[in-house]
Formats: sequence, structure tokens, C-alpha cells
Amino acid sequence: MIGGDGEDSPELHVTPNLRFLNFRGSHKQNDKFTTKLSKLMIYYARLIRYAARSKPGILHILWNNKFEYFDRTILMLYYKLLGKKIALTAHNVNQAKRDLQDSLPNRLTLKIQYRLSDHIFVHTQKMKDELCQDFAVPEKAVTIIRHAINNAFPDTGLTPAEAKRQLGVREGEKAILFLGRIRPYKGIEHLLAAFQHLVTRDASYRMIIAGEPMKGSEDYLDEIRGIVSRDFSHGEIILNIQFVPDDEMELYLKAADVLVLPYKDIFQSGILFLAYSYGLPVVATDVGSFREEIVEGKTGFLCKPDDTADLAGTLETYFLSDIYSNLGTRRQGIKDYANRVHSWDAVADLTRTAYAEMLGRHSS
Repeated sequence: MIGGDGEDSPELHVTPNLRFLNFRGSHKQNDKFTTKLSKLMIYYARLIRYAARSKPGILHILWNNKFEYFDRTILMLYYKLLGKKIALTAHNVNQAKRDLQDSLPNRLTLKIQYRLSDHIFVHTQKMKDELCQDFAVPEKAVTIIRHAINNAFPDTGLTPAEAKRQLGVREGEKAILFLGRIRPYKGIEHLLAAFQHLVTRDASYRMIIAGEPMKGSEDYLDEIRGIVSRDFSHGEIILNIQFVPDDEMELYLKAADVLVLPYKDIFQSGILFLAYSYGLPVVATDVGSFREEIVEGKTGFLCKPDDTADLAGTLETYFLSDIYSNLGTRRQGIKDYANRVHSWDAVADLTRTAYAEMLGRHSS
């Protein structure tokens, strides 16, 4: 496994048959541009040298690096010239399209990378369909691996009641959570408009918004802050606009009564499965593959995208539902569902099978 300080952890140094190579080192936001560039060039040099000297059966690319066009084309061609078999995990088939920044060079370089890959892993059927239809990837070269439950976050004896108290949510208040990076496609403005409708009819609602803004989304963050200060009374919304460390995720996910994903566009969201791992129900817009993952009436509800009234109505439906009224016991059922459908054993089996096919072997 090749990575940097951000990926390093004790488990990577004690797991049998796993060797961690820290080629990237540390990358700090406040580093000078020249320092960042120098570190990146050193990383690429180490990576290129390693690929030439090592003899792995498969190179599995989980993420491209900073210079995506270079990674998609020159680096891929270099690996192929070395005779490497390449597996690629496409977390987003075309992220620029989602972010309304698509271009001919983006699509062309994506097509090159996808066609040079021997096998591609995606998380949903919809992603596979787009990959095959838009980029002419053969269906047999694509494996769907459902997003596995992230079990790396702490889950202590903290109770939902204690978590609410720590965040300043009073007993009996209904806590709605948005958690994740602040970006325009996530539709937070629609969630705020829906929340305004709810709180004017029932003062016991509370909104928690926690997460860091993405670089380039400063104007959007200013818009969100402006809406909060202009349209809501003090205490109705808990706003924590900063990076949420792993050891604080539990606090937010246990304090909340529901996670809301009001996205305008998305393929899949890891936050949904993180919520499931703590037994937290989810209300999400019917975009991307959310319909494949949310069992309405059991793990959450779906609503129309870009529709404030429908989002507000769906949240009201949730808080009148059996899921919410029996949340204390329903949390375990959601955890059990997630562990059954999104297990790491299933991920391992599918991955091993794909590797074996790439190497011309039979998977045992």
C-alpha cells in the first residue's frame, strides 16, 4: 500500500502480509506553493521508480493524484509499458460533470484512463451504466462493490442523550443533522429553507450543520452563513464550519435524530453509510444511487431534489414515523442491516475474484 501520513495508522504496520510505503509524507494546507510542489514531485519520482523496480501482479489505483490529467494518461501509459495489470476504483465516474465543470479534455483523459484499465470497480449499478454507456467500457471489465461500512470510527458508550447535551440540544428537541464538506451541489440552502418551514410550525426542531468548506466554495459558504444569520433565531441552528475529526464523528451522529442529504447531484455518499454504522436514519433526495441504499420506512426516506416543500414534508413524515418514535430500538436494526448488506467480507470476495480474473486464474 502506497500513501502518506494521512493514510498511515498503526494497523498498517501490524497486519500480516501488508507493507505500507509512505512515499507522500506530510502535506499541510499552510505549506508554501513551492514546498507543496517539491513534495509532490518527490512523491511522483518515488512512485515511478517503485513501479519500474517492483513486480506486483496488479497495480490497484484508488485515487488519482494532484495532476489528474497526467495520472490518467502519461502515468497510465507508463504502467502499461511496464507490463502492469491495472485495477481502478472509480469513486465518481465523472466528477467534473457533477460539479458542472465538465470539458472535452476532462472527458478525453477519463476515457483514456478507463480504456487503459484492465478492471474497474464502482459502487452502484448506475455508475456501471454510465461507465459503459458514456466511456464504452465493456461490462465484463466492471465490478460493482457496494460501499462498505466504515468501522474505523470510535463507537464508545456515549449515549444519544449525552451527545445531545454536549452539543446543546435539549431533551425533547428534534435534531436534524447535515454532516460533511460544504459544497454547492449538496443543496444546503434547500435544507435551510425546509427547516425554516418546519421551525415556524414546531419550535422543538433543531438543525446541526457540521463540516469544513471545500476550497473554491467560499462564496457558497458566505451564502449559507448569510441565510442562517438573516432567517433564524439564535440557537435554532448549531453551525460548526470546520473540519470534524474522526473522534468527534460519534458525537454528531449520536446527537442527531436523522441525517439529511439534500444533494442536487451525486453518485454515492460515504456519509450515508457512516450514519448507518451508528444506526442513524437518513432522509435524502432521490438522486444518484440513494434509492438503491435507502429502504423507505426502515432506514429512512427519499424526497424530490431541488424541492424545498417536498423535503420539509418528508422530514415531517419521518418525525411522525415509527422509525423516529422507536429510534432507541430501531438504531440497532439499521446497524444490522448495514453490516449484512455492506460487509467487508463481500468486498473482499468480489475484489479477490476480479483480481483472479485479471491474472487469468480461478478464484478459490
